[in-house]
Amino acid sequence: MQVTQRVMLALAVSSALMASAAHADLLGSLKSAATEQLNQSSSGSGSNSLASLGALLNGSDTTLKAKSATNAAGILQYCVKNNVLSAGNADAVKDKLLTKLGITSPSGAESQDYQDGLGGILHTGQGKNLDLNNLGTATDQLKEKITTKACDVVLKQSTSLL
Repeated sequence: MQVTQRVMLALAVSSALMASAAHADLLGSLKSAATEQLNQSSSGSGSNSLASLGALLNGSDTTLKAKSATNAAGILQYCVKNNVLSAGNADAVKDKLLTKLGITSPSGAESQDYQDGLGGILHTGQGKNLDLNNLGTATDQLKEKITTKACDVVLKQSTSLL
């Protein structure tokens, strides 16, 4: 009986040691990822950090409002093209907004703000740009939520401009 108890004790100790090593590896990985994010955001060379993306998602709608009506119209088109917004309502709002802006032909839509919007670049009223195509190291689920929120906010903003 004592041999069995010793074997069980040895197994328990080795399991605890292995779990401790795995825990240390996980903590090391998390620390490395956090350090990388901080370095990217402080140097300005990286794309959006997870913290700033989370702030966008949890912040007020004003952080995702378009700086101009022309950028908003382009973002609406981007959102429809990428199946984030349904075409019916968003297209109608975009068309009315373009008409209100005096943009009735493709040649009139050469504004850089509009073209940036078509490419998924949202120029916010806070003087920042959010590239909906490049949301950094965020998970796909977080990227989808941010894109959806941005499209919804711009649609609501555009409706209020009409």
